[in-house]
Amino acid sequence: MRSAKYFLAAVFLIISITFQNKATAQDYKYTSRDQKLYDTIVHLDSVFFGYYNTCNVNLDKHAAFYADTLEFYHDNGGLTKSKQDVVEGIRKNVCGKVTRELIPGSIEVYWIPGFGAIEMGVHQFRNKEEPNAKPHPARFMIFWQYRNNEFKITKVVSLH
Repeated sequence: MRSAKYFLAAVFLIISITFQNKATAQDYKYTSRDQKLYDTIVHLDSVFFGYYNTCNVNLDKHAAFYADTLEFYHDNGGLTKSKQDVVEGIRKNVCGKVTRELIPGSIEVYWIPGFGAIEMGVHQFRNKEEPNAKPHPARFMIFWQYRNNEFKITKVVSLH
């Protein structure tokens, strides 16, 4: 009988510790481990999407951020493995029609040794052809490869 009481007490203790230590998304707060890298990627994001938002006159500058080996993963459009196809899609479907807005404070940046950095964040898009439509926040990831003292985008993951 005594061992059963100890067993139940141990089980109760384990269950209570498990529930007390269960983290939630609200408990998570991102803190950069490398402020210089973070600032660099946030700046590159700003310039890159500045050209995106004005691609009717800056499409070549926007396209210059992409590596020739670009892969673009889109949850609606699928996978595109051609830089030329991505740029052409932006020219046809974005330039003069859509602008991107970053959700302030949403960017996270992680150094990947031997590669570069991964940027994750949340943004939304405004369609000039539907000015009253409410934009919806969407997650994204950008893989920034660091070579020859510069960052190039090798992969983009766009999730709506």
